[in-house]
Amino acid sequence: MKVLFIGGTGTISMAITRLLAEQGHELFLLNRGSRSEELPDNVQVINCDINDVEDVRKKLGNMSFDTVGEFIGFVPEHVKRDVSLFSGRTKQYIYISSASAYQKPLSDYRITESTPLANPYWQYSRDKIACEEYLMDEYRRNGFPVTIVRPSHTYDERSIPLGVHGKNGSWQVVKRMIEGKPVIIHGDGTSLWTITHNSDFAKAYAGLVGNIHAIGQAYHITSDESLTWDQIYRIIADSLGIELKAVHIPSEFLAAVSDYDLTGSLIGDKASSVVFDNSKIKRAVPDFRAVVRADQGIRSTIANILAHPELQKDDPEFDVWCDRVISVFEKAKEELANE
Repeated sequence: MKVLFIGGTGTISMAITRLLAEQGHELFLLNRGSRSEELPDNVQVINCDINDVEDVRKKLGNMSFDTVGEFIGFVPEHVKRDVSLFSGRTKQYIYISSASAYQKPLSDYRITESTPLANPYWQYSRDKIACEEYLMDEYRRNGFPVTIVRPSHTYDERSIPLGVHGKNGSWQVVKRMIEGKPVIIHGDGTSLWTITHNSDFAKAYAGLVGNIHAIGQAYHITSDESLTWDQIYRIIADSLGIELKAVHIPSEFLAAVSDYDLTGSLIGDKASSVVFDNSKIKRAVPDFRAVVRADQGIRSTIANILAHPELQKDDPEFDVWCDRVISVFEKAKEELANE
């Protein structure tokens, strides 16, 4: 099939790009050339800025596609642009939304695609909901062939899945562990979470490409494995061969004292226990099964990061913040205990 990805080289999309290329699809990536050196030889890159609509139209010419996949559409203006560009030019438009769009707080920790979409804590999630609503309205009114996909916490070989980290990603937490420093785990560490390796996500996504039963439908794609946050951090420490020194701090406290958007990413996402029911995607893609166990995926990711210094991005500002928060929190506990 002839497929166009808007983006195609990110955490989620690179695995899909590699898989579709391996399967022999005629694949085009519309992006600015990021990570082009890592792409399979049979992938064609159209270098342009998707927001420069006239340049995109010019470079696409009269090309049409079986599927267009949007990976970098975050606000309604992005998907409105896409509808204008690709109406009549594609048989399917797959939009990457987010599982963080599901209601917070949850009325039931078991999530299906019929779980309501509502997140008052995170603008990112509300924007994704607005994008979904616009696209489904275009499907109902005009037959725009949309398929919506909601990833949860998907990771690759470049970044370790964490609950709390700074602007430069996960490395500084790993570095703190290596240096014997305590690390922050939000809440009491017992809430359930699901992490999904991008290679597993890619298998399900590939099964939706060109799938006539997927038009007008929404799916989440995750692993079936649930872990506590304590288990996730212990896996990281065990992979490093060191003792985990964890400090559990309430999510509300972290959100209140953070310079980062922890209200959104914690209260609006990771602080909630979630267990995903993947029955719907398995009906659409019968051979889909997530096979990368969390401990295996994390161990592989850590080995890759340790072998590639360019992935080890220090974050001294976050490191100082962690020390301050832990110190204040521990001092408050000590003072109250001694009253």
